[in-house]
Amino acid sequence: MESQIFELQYALDTFYFLICGALVMWMAAGFTMLEAGLVRSKNTVEILTKNIALFATASIMYMVCGYAIMYGGDLFLSGIAGGDTLVEDALAASAENGFGGDSVYSAASDFFFQVVFVATCMSIVSGAVAERMKLWSFLLFAVVMTGVIYPLEGSWTWGGNDVFGLFNLGDMGFSDFAGSGIVHMAGAAAALAGVLLLGSRKGKYGPNGEIRAIPGANLPLAALGTLILWMGWFGFNGGSVLKLGDIASANAVAMVFLNTNAAAAGGAVGALILARIIFGKADLTMLLNGVLAGLVAITAEPSTPSALQATIFGVIAGIIVVLSILALDKIKIDDPVGAISVHGVVGLFGLLIVPITNPASTFIGQIVGAATIFAWVFIASLVVWSIIKLVIGLRISEEDEYEGADIAECGMEAYPEFIR
Repeated sequence: MESQIFELQYALDTFYFLICGALVMWMAAGFTMLEAGLVRSKNTVEILTKNIALFATASIMYMVCGYAIMYGGDLFLSGIAGGDTLVEDALAASAENGFGGDSVYSAASDFFFQVVFVATCMSIVSGAVAERMKLWSFLLFAVVMTGVIYPLEGSWTWGGNDVFGLFNLGDMGFSDFAGSGIVHMAGAAAALAGVLLLGSRKGKYGPNGEIRAIPGANLPLAALGTLILWMGWFGFNGGSVLKLGDIASANAVAMVFLNTNAAAAGGAVGALILARIIFGKADLTMLLNGVLAGLVAITAEPSTPSALQATIFGVIAGIIVVLSILALDKIKIDDPVGAISVHGVVGLFGLLIVPITNPASTFIGQIVGAATIFAWVFIASLVVWSIIKLVIGLRISEEDEYEGADIAECGMEAYPEFIR
């Protein structure tokens, strides 16, 4: 009887991991649709190509070396095996931890859940450098980002390793439940490094510093992408509980789902109201970014706040993202989709509010952890982007940018019937 309970626990936790991983993979569709909607029609095919290719690249690089760097183990996942040994080891672990103890699940399901997080991190970069970066330069960076840069900072946090052998972030009170800093701020740091080297899109800023809006081509698509991300985020945060096979874990999962939704709703309302105050209109793009800001903010700790606290955190995040997008535009950091603000600025905010509801973390620990993640990813990315720029270049030609990256990089148009 006890063996059957352990087997059920193993099966349930593994299945939960796989379902949540599939939800996070669905976020790739959300990022793709969001970005495709917020860029001009002449750059749509290139955006679609980037997002699908980066997911494939992340899947391969994390298998080759990323997972081993982040958590230890063999390259090419050669240590993940099946058969009787796996069953025996799982049952032994279940017996040791007890029903309701630590998570017990298939190693392959753990890899699958982790690899979709890597792809999410890289997707953040895609939108920020849109409309002017060479496709192959982006994909070359994706190889390094998903294979080395992200896994290394992940090893210092979720992997539990010391930072370059010097100090342990966990011992300092750093906590990041599902990745406001480890995934989202890291992606924004890599994006910022690329944007600084790329420069702004032609025509974005006038000769006297005036800011010119460049509207997206398909706002219904952007709205759909946001709703897909909102749904996928339940797997992102909910799966990070790592377990479902007992009452306490099931209650924790339910609370995480509730708070994730509450923060997204708060972010939407906060951004919408502030946009109405500033612009006198209901700005859809700010509303969409407000939803994402609320989701990013709650990701660092979705299990300990009350639903009301989560909603308030979301409202604040929605306000912050609007102000951040406007501020970055003023200093001529051109981010077509607002990714640096949503994932970077709000990702930092998410880390800093963790100690409010989670006494196991400290403000000092959160600050040190955030600084470590940002410094490593930004500097490493800047070096890699610079090398790529030197060797093959980062930016498409001025003529290609005018004609659109679709023809220059992919040789086809997303909406040919609208152009002819």
